[in-house]
Amino acid sequence: MYRIAHKASLNPTVTQMEIEAPLIANKALPGQFIILRVDEQGERIPLTIAGCNKAEGTVKIIFQIVGATTKKLDAKKEGEFIQDFVGPLGVATELDGLKKVCIVGGGVGCAIALPIAQALHERGCEVTSIIGFRSKDIVILEDSFKACSNNMILMTDDGTYGRHGNVTVPLKELLEGGEKFDQVITIGPLIMMKFVVATCKPFNVPCVVSMNPIMIDGTGMCGGCRLTLNQDGKKVTKFACVDGPDFNGYEIDFDEAMSRGRMYADYERHVYEETCNLLNKAN
Repeated sequence: MYRIAHKASLNPTVTQMEIEAPLIANKALPGQFIILRVDEQGERIPLTIAGCNKAEGTVKIIFQIVGATTKKLDAKKEGEFIQDFVGPLGVATELDGLKKVCIVGGGVGCAIALPIAQALHERGCEVTSIIGFRSKDIVILEDSFKACSNNMILMTDDGTYGRHGNVTVPLKELLEGGEKFDQVITIGPLIMMKFVVATCKPFNVPCVVSMNPIMIDGTGMCGGCRLTLNQDGKKVTKFACVDGPDFNGYEIDFDEAMSRGRMYADYERHVYEETCNLLNKAN
């Protein structure tokens, strides 16, 4: 059992928790993830590690309340326990040799991008962060990105805060203006990452994407998180849990990944509604 040391709401649909897990906190690196279960009957879900406090032995997770399991997790109170918390899993983001990087985050994906931006900043890398949200009321982690960025640009789709537009607008402006990034690292919705990669391609800028497909065991055995990559004209299957979650964005078959991500949408909605009814009755 793992204790919830701290809990905070970042916006109406996004929650931050710090879980007591000293062994994981001591080993985790930016880009890695954990798999948790809320209770003995719960499903396994992957969540990227949003930060660690080695002194306190806690691991930070930030999640959006979109399904039955995240609804159950959000119902947990500070001081209560969750059943399982396993990690760190996956391959850490490769940071060596990077001197100038652009981090592009979208929505709750910014929670994954932040520890990478922080780690690069601590290494003396020049960090440009572009973070995007649908509107002002769901903006998260703005001050944290400002603290670790040489240049931070905030975008909202509806123009209610920051600049009006999506994240590819300032990215394209920077690249057209002659900015030479060693790498662009993008984390967010698949459609956003697809267009970030397309924006980078004419400028031949290395672009890394963080993939979060359907995942069950996190060890490469189930095959649920498989991705198709196009490498040297050949289709290659990789697994996000053990080969990723970071991949060369130019190699990802985004259309297939988006199609697979929608496979269980109707079922997930049905289970989410059932869970909401059960939680409402319990309260």
